[in-house]
Amino acid sequence: MGVMTDTEKSSLLRAAPRLMQILRVLARHKFLRALLGKKHWPTPKAVREALEELGLTFLKFGQVLAMRSDLLPVAYIDELRLLHDHLPAMGIDAVRATVEGELGAPLTELFSSFIETPLAAATIAQVHEATMHDGRHVAVKVQRAGLGAVISKDIAALTYLVALGEKLFPHLHALDLPVVVHEFANTLNREIDFTREARSIVLFRTALADVPELWIPDVVAEYSRRTVLTMEYSAGERVDLYARLHPEAMPQAINTLVKLMLQSIFEEGLFHADPHPGNVFVLPDGRLSLLDFGMTGDLDEPMRDSLIRLLEAVVKGDARAATEAYLEMAPASEEVNRAALLVDIRATLYEIDKGGLANASIGDALESLLHAGTRNGVHNPGEFFLLTRAFVILESLVSELAPQHNYMESFHEEISRLTAKHFSLTRIKEKTTKLARELERLVNDAPGDTRRILRRIAEGNLGRLPSLEALGGRLSRNLGRLAGAIAFAALVIGGSMLLMTPVGHWQDTVGKAMLVSGIVGMLITGIGALRRDHSQR
Repeated sequence: MGVMTDTEKSSLLRAAPRLMQILRVLARHKFLRALLGKKHWPTPKAVREALEELGLTFLKFGQVLAMRSDLLPVAYIDELRLLHDHLPAMGIDAVRATVEGELGAPLTELFSSFIETPLAAATIAQVHEATMHDGRHVAVKVQRAGLGAVISKDIAALTYLVALGEKLFPHLHALDLPVVVHEFANTLNREIDFTREARSIVLFRTALADVPELWIPDVVAEYSRRTVLTMEYSAGERVDLYARLHPEAMPQAINTLVKLMLQSIFEEGLFHADPHPGNVFVLPDGRLSLLDFGMTGDLDEPMRDSLIRLLEAVVKGDARAATEAYLEMAPASEEVNRAALLVDIRATLYEIDKGGLANASIGDALESLLHAGTRNGVHNPGEFFLLTRAFVILESLVSELAPQHNYMESFHEEISRLTAKHFSLTRIKEKTTKLARELERLVNDAPGDTRRILRRIAEGNLGRLPSLEALGGRLSRNLGRLAGAIAFAALVIGGSMLLMTPVGHWQDTVGKAMLVSGIVGMLITGIGALRRDHSQR
């Protein structure tokens, strides 16, 4: 354990009473025998019960560990997936105090009716049905009081326990547990910020606005704050209960779930990380309603591009392409054993192919990739774990709703559609236009910037250096050549991407034209550069 900073010491002192309570619970469930070197590890059931007894933070941490099949044995993973996050409901007085404190008015002034019995109660919040004075039917999500302080103390205690564990058992360093705790703390703090959840809802509504089979309740912004979130009321029925009475409707519902998951990822870089049956409802008109956006993930554009290539490679069984796409998503590290990783991923894709695409599981495939990556030195990004969890939950839901439905067929169709759109002429034109603007700005600004820098050097103690001014001229010309070369290279890359994409004939024609134009342009640029260099000798 390294030397603690003053901030860390202060945080640990504040958490000391909680730490003693945690140690008592761990001792009662026989964790300390393992820490003392007895090698008598607690059973999976004892681990789950201890985490549930320790409350919100540790319960949520157990749910995060349940996603880490690369760290824990299967028996522990299976048990941790049973963790429930339901607590006794808050009393109406506590609910009233939070709502009135956040919204700044008595409950009776805010709502014409407010049902005291909650619709649902979980560890972070509970939801109440209410009616506003203008007649709007709403659901009010109210956070349990004091969660921020509880989480802060628990994270400090958890950080200390992880550091202690690494000191007692040096082999734990390979698991990157401090990184896991840090990412978990960030995720949990985002989850208790309802203003962030409100923004996520708005983004999802925008991203999925053209999916007619889906409805996402809108946020009532003026009645929403950090610990209170007011939304339109969803008057539907849980999808698993609806499926028992209307099994014939489930194939279409599954297609919609697959579409909303993939489209939100690749169009906006967002995904719902908790699509379990309690968060998916069926409305009276047959549309699906997606709820609870407290746990969401976001992917930047480079990661989205890598992900679509990864999923396409998994579907096609291309191990080398899957390996390259996977490594693009993970932070670079010299510790990665690429050859061994390729072998492991090839074995994973072989198992998928052997079982048949119809029986494949994207969630299992992603879990296998994470496991292979961790084993071979890859430091997986936190968003990848969330994404894997989302697919595992989605596939579990699909299996429950319609066991005989070919989920992978829906998945493959949607991936093909998104791939075609991703590499469409419009998309390539947008990217090319963006690149051209950046190159134009570079070409226009670079000569002036170069001369200004050289002028400052010349006016300093170095005196006037004509050779540097000449260098500036050559640098400006070379930047022009570079800009042209990059533009032609972009045509080559874009044309190649179109030719490799399994879409219509017009893409092949455009791709060939772009490829030929790019190659010819690069040759002309190269020949011109050689002629100018030869004439200056």
